[in-house]
Amino acid sequence: MSKSEVVELPVLDAAAAVPCCPPITAGELSQADAEKMAAMFKALADPVRLRLFSKVASYAGGEACVCDISDVGVSQPTVSHHLKKLREAGLLTSERRGTWVYYRVAPSAVAAMSAMLDLRT
Repeated sequence: MSKSEVVELPVLDAAAAVPCCPPITAGELSQADAEKMAAMFKALADPVRLRLFSKVASYAGGEACVCDISDVGVSQPTVSHHLKKLREAGLLTSERRGTWVYYRVAPSAVAAMSAMLDLRT
């Protein structure tokens, strides 16, 4: 597939996204929920990862090719390392198309983080 072809992506129904953890105000987090959420927040605690995550999230069409987001002031191998950490934390999904990898934000992970921090319960 060439970079000029338009690919229709499925849209996740925001109402269908189920947070993994109850809001922080609902009570004490279980050990498992705390570990799961800490891994996500830890992945975003690095400035380069946060910039990469932001670039993917704000990219037109909801997905970004690694070739379009790698200008964050570090080498390409370092960009790949940080993207791997974001994938391992469940914050990004990826798909290889030929020689390029395309990234998307995992809406359910963002919904879980947002719901956990929601103080309006």
